[in-house]
Amino acid sequence: MLTTATSSQMQLETVLEHIFAIRRITRHDQQLLMSTLLSKEDLNEQERLQISRVFDALQRGLIKVVD
Repeated sequence: MLTTATSSQMQLETVLEHIFAIRRITRHDQQLLMSTLLSKEDLNEQERLQISRVFDALQRGLIKVVD
């Protein structure tokens, strides 16, 4: 189970790094993000903060939504 949690954490970090690096979120990024989050039983504080950063950046126009 630890391997799955570690893998899920790494995948989440990879997706978030990609989103912030290109300052865009594609439909594919959104699907990866959602599937990773939904596969987890619970989010830790760091993961909650990372997700909040994405929503903040979207609201402030720092990340664009593209298809």
